[in-house]
Amino acid sequence: MTPASSSRLVYSTDKGRVCPDCRQAAADCRCKATAAVPKGDGIVRVSLDTKGRKGKGVTLVRGVPLAADALTALAKQLKANCGSGGTVKDGTIEIQGDHRDTVVAALQKQGMTVKRAGG
Repeated sequence: MTPASSSRLVYSTDKGRVCPDCRQAAADCRCKATAAVPKGDGIVRVSLDTKGRKGKGVTLVRGVPLAADALTALAKQLKANCGSGGTVKDGTIEIQGDHRDTVVAALQKQGMTVKRAGG
């Protein structure tokens, strides 16, 4: 193993943070743009989860067949509809609080097949 092949550039003073895969600046990374849409059965599942959150409920939206940037935009829209905060983690939208009915109605309005999962 040569030293040049084992070293990977992660930061450059010219570009800033660098993607290790495509070696472009993080803002210009092509890897994220080509990320595939997650495969599933086409059904979006909405559930309530309280595990690991000290009893606080979080509405989870799983199985949305969108790319990462479109998923983030959908999460922003759902958070605005619910009047609540939230995030996107590992392809799952998390919205603070129990907003299952609001989320199901909003997703059905966009033409998605939605099921309530869990209790």
